[in-house]
Amino acid sequence: MIFVGTVSDKGFTSQLKKLRFSGYESLPGKWESYRVVSENQDILVIAGSDERGTMFAIYDFIEQYLGVDPMYFWSGLEPDKKTDLSWDNVKLVSEEPSFKYRGWFINDEDLLSEWKDAGGRRNIDYPYYKQVVSPEALEHVVEAMVRSRFNLIIPASFLDIGNPAEEELVKVAARRGVFLSQHHIEPLGVSAFTYFNYWKAKNGTTPLFSYFSNKKELEEVWNVYAQKWAKYPNVIWQIGLRGIGDRPMWMADLNIPQTDADRGEIITGALKTQIEIIKSVDKRKNAPTTMTLWAEGSYLFHEGHLKIPEQTMIIFSDNSPGWKFQDDFYSISREPNRKYGVYYHHQLWGSGPHLAQGVPPSQTFKVLNDAVKNRSNEYAIMNVSNVREFLLGISASSQMLYNFQEYKPDEFMTSWVKNRFPSDYENVKKVYSDYFAAFALHDERQVPMLLDGQTNGPAGKILQEIEQLIKGPQKSGEPQKPAQKDAKRELEQSWAAKSLGDMHPQAKSAEEWLQKARSQRIAFSKVVYETEILLDRLNGDEADLLKENILSHALFMRGLSQRLEHIILAKMALEKGDNSSCIANLKLAVESFSDMRKAKILGSQGKWADWYRGDRKMNLLQKEKDTQRILDICF
Repeated sequence: MIFVGTVSDKGFTSQLKKLRFSGYESLPGKWESYRVVSENQDILVIAGSDERGTMFAIYDFIEQYLGVDPMYFWSGLEPDKKTDLSWDNVKLVSEEPSFKYRGWFINDEDLLSEWKDAGGRRNIDYPYYKQVVSPEALEHVVEAMVRSRFNLIIPASFLDIGNPAEEELVKVAARRGVFLSQHHIEPLGVSAFTYFNYWKAKNGTTPLFSYFSNKKELEEVWNVYAQKWAKYPNVIWQIGLRGIGDRPMWMADLNIPQTDADRGEIITGALKTQIEIIKSVDKRKNAPTTMTLWAEGSYLFHEGHLKIPEQTMIIFSDNSPGWKFQDDFYSISREPNRKYGVYYHHQLWGSGPHLAQGVPPSQTFKVLNDAVKNRSNEYAIMNVSNVREFLLGISASSQMLYNFQEYKPDEFMTSWVKNRFPSDYENVKKVYSDYFAAFALHDERQVPMLLDGQTNGPAGKILQEIEQLIKGPQKSGEPQKPAQKDAKRELEQSWAAKSLGDMHPQAKSAEEWLQKARSQRIAFSKVVYETEILLDRLNGDEADLLKENILSHALFMRGLSQRLEHIILAKMALEKGDNSSCIANLKLAVESFSDMRKAKILGSQGKWADWYRGDRKMNLLQKEKDTQRILDICF
């Protein structure tokens, strides 16, 4: 017999007493703690301190004793059907988790959005999202999340709960009993896109999105949307003030004062108003609120220009991504009565990783160890994007966040690989190690400089320079930027350099870019070779997972590295007047996309057939066209 329950249920505890089961007495009042014990081969007791504790106890037992991968849907390791259940000496004891709130942020979800139809349309002027993630897809996301013992989700980027199709995502998550929150550019659930949708629907206008120029208009939308979100239990309210497309608000309103002190004062005023709105709609005694220190928020708070309400959790961000925390994490003193947490990126669009994972669990451990040591473990939100690419990082994070003290990096890695690739786990472990070691690091900053997204900047810039060398700047196909846009770009680069310098670390010269791209391409070629040999030693499911989770990623990275390498060589040749060598290298740059097409094929088998049709962030098809266009004008 199996007895499952929560210790707040008197009927359940009465049963435990009749069974003379002990060990549950310490559970009442604890957060998400549990005991799973077999008294003998006939009785299994699963007891949780609260409802989520009971849920996590069940899933932990299913993983540890029935061998079900929490990420089974995404890994392809579907559980075997069992006709009976048996166990010996079951004992799982979990105290309160190391991090109280542990969440997933479904961000930059271009692949997930278009993988399946029936999600509905998104009403935003943004090229990356044309439709809402289907509820069916999100069901699989949230199932994997709770099986991995996470208790919080931000279910989408720029989520507009006023759109029924998008609200359905909130409903899917809420049914699992988890906490709900919002992106740091969606305070009270309002992004710039939501703001515009509200006013277009109300009176057909699109007032400037600015708390400086249109304070009343923005406060009206905050009030309306706070009421919509307050209908759901377990909301962790995000407060803050950012502009359009995850940029500072002053990028959209150049009338905003230009001094840091004035900007900090504007944001401080907005935070105070948001807290007042939350108190008016959320009747919990102390509804949890967070303020994420990202980009300019981090910088302004660090400099003392931004005041954050006392009851609000301060969330520090990493800066690479996933490699280390921003400087403010270490320099800001912890207030004794305030709670702190972290925002961690397994994925980050712009720099990457996106199509190919890039942060090893050992690095995640180092970063989260700093969070624990610096009293920043009340909350952790993990940017997991489209989920499927980050199986290893998610699994490692799950273990760290629930019981950091017991996490041992090498033991975890051995166990994770052995459970998924038992046929030859030692060599698979080596391949994973070689994969993560293949990424080129910046010599000074010691952070990745050629993740998938990071290759876009130098490659695109050099292609433009090649075109200008051939045609001259005024004849280039690149449209000329108005002076106002140049000023705006300089302003954006100014704040980005202050707060996000590790996202796009720059080489000192073309020669250094070339050396880094070449060494990375060679390293990933080795990983491709090792993996292809290893596939013959694995069974079907094991081989499929290695193809999808390492080989395809290594092919993406080899192709992107090769593209950048030969674009650099093409420009160098052109500058020397060697047009034939320029053409030869551009041909090799175009040929690099064959690796990326192979990667997509590997990741598009079976139920994943349409996985890459939503590739709008990296947009590899367009990058191939851009490279081919420059080759064509060289003839």
